[in-house]
Amino acid sequence: MKRSIRSLFIVLLVFSCFFFASARGSSNSEAPKKEGVGDTLVGSHTEFDHELYQRLIQANDQTVSNLLNKGIQKDNPRSLSVQFGILTASFCTIGADYFNSEAVFQRLMKIMGYLLDAQRANGTVDAGGNKQSPPDTAFLIDNLGPAAKVLANRNSEESMLLKKRLDDFLLSAGEALITGGIHTPNHRWVTSSALAHLYQIYGDNRYKERIEEWLSEGIYIDEDGQYPERSRIYSKVVDHALITMATILGRPDLLKPVRKNLETTFFLMENNGDLVSLDSRRQDQNMIIQATNYYWCYRFIAVRLNDSLFAAIARKIEDMDTFDEHVLSGALLHFLDVPLLQKKLSRADALPEDFNVDLSATNMVRMKRDRMTATVFGGNDFPLQISSGRSTNPTFFTFRKGEAILEYARLSTSFFNTGYFRSEGLRQEQNSCMLHERKEAYYYQPLPADKQNPEGDYKLTESPDGRFWSKMDFKDRSVSDVQAMETDVTIRENKGEFELVINVDGPKGVDVTLELCFRSGGQLSAVQKSENESDFFLKEGYATYQFGSDKIQVGPGIREHQNVGRIDGELYSTHFGSIKGKGMHLFLTGRTPFLHVITLK
Repeated sequence: MKRSIRSLFIVLLVFSCFFFASARGSSNSEAPKKEGVGDTLVGSHTEFDHELYQRLIQANDQTVSNLLNKGIQKDNPRSLSVQFGILTASFCTIGADYFNSEAVFQRLMKIMGYLLDAQRANGTVDAGGNKQSPPDTAFLIDNLGPAAKVLANRNSEESMLLKKRLDDFLLSAGEALITGGIHTPNHRWVTSSALAHLYQIYGDNRYKERIEEWLSEGIYIDEDGQYPERSRIYSKVVDHALITMATILGRPDLLKPVRKNLETTFFLMENNGDLVSLDSRRQDQNMIIQATNYYWCYRFIAVRLNDSLFAAIARKIEDMDTFDEHVLSGALLHFLDVPLLQKKLSRADALPEDFNVDLSATNMVRMKRDRMTATVFGGNDFPLQISSGRSTNPTFFTFRKGEAILEYARLSTSFFNTGYFRSEGLRQEQNSCMLHERKEAYYYQPLPADKQNPEGDYKLTESPDGRFWSKMDFKDRSVSDVQAMETDVTIRENKGEFELVINVDGPKGVDVTLELCFRSGGQLSAVQKSENESDFFLKEGYATYQFGSDKIQVGPGIREHQNVGRIDGELYSTHFGSIKGKGMHLFLTGRTPFLHVITLK
């Protein structure tokens, strides 16, 4: 049923777009009207979710209690803004344990003082190595903007005193954001979202004009539903920002890319809420990110459009073990700021439990068969260059059966110390995914006489095979003794079982290492231990990895060498030290010519 579920989502997206209701903006003299519980929109008939609202208050109170028992870290403005928002929510909510609490009021005054102390004369704050940073300042307003509105709505003597001090910070920050620059693609929308909050509070048209300046660049989202950074961290940031602007500015068109991205995010969601991020161009390409980060976005779209599919996804997140910790503990402020979130979810459709989704723009395939999920990744962002903003993860396969998790499969060779295999794309035919890579390594001839320098001072250049840099003026040298390594990996799926055919052909005697990293906490049996307590070899037969009652079997094994200590290769080890992941590592090893077939089931 490849792409059939995606097609269903797309049809629903187009159909739902006809039902958007516009929130209205305002003139310069009056702040724009905010969408509220009583506004007329699709889904407005749904009831207030009393149960969730009470859980939010209780969880927020518990977080406030924890904060009051700790000291304040004065040197982290982002953390201070989050704390300010959480404390404000309980302080201003009737029924909360800390409603109108003197202790909370004093803590809020202290935090506000620290934020004002951290603010530079131009309205910005520093964040780590980012000095006087407009985008980092914008991130603070994600919490401080809603806090200002909640304080104003409370309209008590204490809340207005806090609001007055907060106004000093926000108005100064606004001047910086009207003219300030950014670093990364998502910063444009974070900054615009912050300006939308300020426009809603103060009604200054300069904020809106600056937003339009950023929006005029266009919001890029590819055919797979991915923003430019392809990051699970920053896609959530962008979705949240676009929802904020759509709501405050009356721009329902800004919700279209949000829906498309949230659809893709569902297909990247594991049963336990982990999100696949192998293709990310940011730091999460080697991290585990949870779907709970997206709850606010899924719930908003589900209620806003009375969408039963997104309601089902939101309910799935509510059932995750980390929901209370990751969502309820700090979300009250945003539910107060956006009353739409307080409505009950609509009826929920059953989520698809069997799919094969080809994310062709990303060279990634996602498969699900009930409790089994798998990912095949064919690499992107060529040529490989280790730097921020590029996708470089060498994982080509992941596999899960319930709680039994193969974090990654990676393949490495000792061919000129080039390290990990990284496919040059992905081709899918029926039940098979084909990956391929060709590596070349050269030797270099003397420079021609007319290019020689008697002092030996030549340009620092990259070698033509991309392996290193040297003061050798490579572009003027001819190559010889060219050697090549061809690697083909075919992954076949049959009812939730996978066959990996690995074929490596090149100079004879090159070490080949298949690294299978299983999640820590399980047990590996029928394997051989190594000197490293977390490393194991499979010489023959099948190994079993068990976590709880779930099992993954893999084999048959092969062990022709034990050289697994430096398999990253020059590109990864030089820049990162090692990208070896945490977990239990099972190695299958051989030498070229290498042809081996293993099964995971």
